[in-house]
Amino acid sequence: MRKTPIKRDLLIIQTSITLTSILNIPHFFMDSLKRPSLFYSFFLALLLCSNAVQASQNYEDALAKSILFFQGQRSGRLPLSQSQNLRWRSASGLGDGSQARVNLVGGYYDAGDNVKFNFPMAYTTTMLSWSALENSKRLGPQLENVRVAIRWATDYLIKCATATPGVLYVGVGDPNVDHKCWERPEDMDTVRTVYSVSRNKPGSDVAAETAAALAAASLVFRKVDSAYSKLLLRTAKSVFQFAAQYRGSYSDSLGSAVCPFYCSYSGYKDELLWGAAWLLRATKDVSYRNFIDSLGAHDSTDIFSWDDKLAGARVLLARGSLVANDKSYEPFKQQAQDFMCRILPNSPYSTTQYTSGGLMFKLPDNNLQYVASITNLLTTYAKYMQSAKSTFNCGNILVTPKTLINLARKQVDYILGDNPMRMSYMVGYGTNFPKRIHHRGSSLPSKTTHPQSFGCEGGFQPFYYTSNPNPNILVGAIVGGPNNNDFYPDERTDYSHSEPATYINGAIVGPLAFLSGR
Repeated sequence: MRKTPIKRDLLIIQTSITLTSILNIPHFFMDSLKRPSLFYSFFLALLLCSNAVQASQNYEDALAKSILFFQGQRSGRLPLSQSQNLRWRSASGLGDGSQARVNLVGGYYDAGDNVKFNFPMAYTTTMLSWSALENSKRLGPQLENVRVAIRWATDYLIKCATATPGVLYVGVGDPNVDHKCWERPEDMDTVRTVYSVSRNKPGSDVAAETAAALAAASLVFRKVDSAYSKLLLRTAKSVFQFAAQYRGSYSDSLGSAVCPFYCSYSGYKDELLWGAAWLLRATKDVSYRNFIDSLGAHDSTDIFSWDDKLAGARVLLARGSLVANDKSYEPFKQQAQDFMCRILPNSPYSTTQYTSGGLMFKLPDNNLQYVASITNLLTTYAKYMQSAKSTFNCGNILVTPKTLINLARKQVDYILGDNPMRMSYMVGYGTNFPKRIHHRGSSLPSKTTHPQSFGCEGGFQPFYYTSNPNPNILVGAIVGGPNNNDFYPDERTDYSHSEPATYINGAIVGPLAFLSGR
C-alpha cells in the first residue's frame, strides 16, 4: 500500500530537481539511498524519462498523415465520401488520354507540379505495396487506407498497360510546358500531351517498374479482392514480357519529355531485376529466377531510389535465404549485406555521408527521397534478419537487426523533428513544419475560396514569389529536406529542398509502420 508516498515523492522529484541536480547523479543518488521512497522514485522517474525519450515521436500520427498525403496528389474525379479528406482539392485531368483517344484519367501528380510521370509513380506504388506486405499487422487501421492509395495508382497503371495493344502509356502532360505555369491542377489549360513506349520506342525501365508495381500490388489484394489481384498479376506478366523482349531505355525513346526530370540514369537492367524479383515472389515461377540469374546484375551500390533499384531487388531476393531458408538465394543475401555495410556510419566499408545532425546525406537535390527509400530497406532487412535470427559483420563490426533498426529510427526521428532546426519535415506533423512548400495546389487558394481560374502565369506573382504561408496544408507531405549543413530555408522557390514527392512518402510508410508496431 505504498501508492500515496510514491506519488508524493515522485511529485517532489518532478517539481524540485533542477537540471544541475539531475546531471549531478552521484550526489543525488547517494542522498536517495538514505530515503528508500526517494530511491524508488528516482529510478521510476528515470524509467519514465527513458520511455519518454524512446517514444518522443508519435509514429502512428505520422503514419496516418504520410498516407493522407496521397489524397492531395490525386488526379481525376475525386470521391465525395470520407475517402477524400483534403477538401481543398477537386477534380482535375478529366480529359487525360483524349489526345491519344484513350482513357488515362486517374493516377497521381508526382510532386508539386501537374504532370503524371509513370516511372516514379510506379515506383511509389511498388514501395507502398511492399510496405503493406511487410507491415500488414503493424499498419492496423491504416492498412485499408494504404490499399486505397495503392489502388488509385494501379487502376491508372492498368489503363496505361491495356488501352492499346503493344503500347504502354507512361505519362500525361508536357513537363516543359507545365513548369512554365503556376496554376492549380483543377485549372490546367496546357496541352495534356500523352507519352508512350512501344516495340519501336522501347522503355524497359518504365515497363519493368510498372510490372513490379502491378505484381507487388497483386499480393496486397490477393486475400481481399482475388479478381482484382488476378487482373493485376496478369497485366504485370504481360508488361514485363514487353520490357524484357524489347530492350531499351525510355529516356532514349522520349528524350526531353522525361529528361532531365526523370531520366533513367541507371539504365534498365536494375528495373528488369526488380520487376522479375517481384514477379518471382508473386508467382513462384522458376522462369523468373532463371531470368534473374541470366541478367548478371552484380554491380555494387550504395543508393536506392525511383531510378536505381539494385539494392531493393537484392533485399527482396535475400528474403528467399533469410525467410524461406533457400540456400540458392545466399548470393543475394551477401549483396544485401554489402549494401548495408556501405550505409552504416560505423562500418569500415561505409560510403555514405552523414550530416553533423545525423542525417544520411546522398545528394543535394531532394535528399530525403534517398533517406526514405534506404530507411525502408533498413527496416525490411532487419525484419528478415529477425525471422532468421541472423547477424552479419561489416569488417569487425557486428550488425544485428537492432543495428539497422536504430539507424532507421534515427533517420525517421530526424525527419519528424529531432534535428538541429527542430523542424518536422513532414507538413502538418508537430508545430514547426514547412509552411511554404513548392506545390501548386497547396500554394494557390482552392476553388472553394476562389472559383475563378488564375491562368497559366497568373499564380506566380501573388502566390509563388510571396513569403506568405501556403493557404492549403498538404498534410503528410515530406519535403526534399535540409542541406548538408542541416539547414532548411523554407522557401517556395527553392524546389530542390521544399518540394514534396510521392516517392518520398511511398517509401516512408514502411518504416513508420514498422516503428509504430514496436
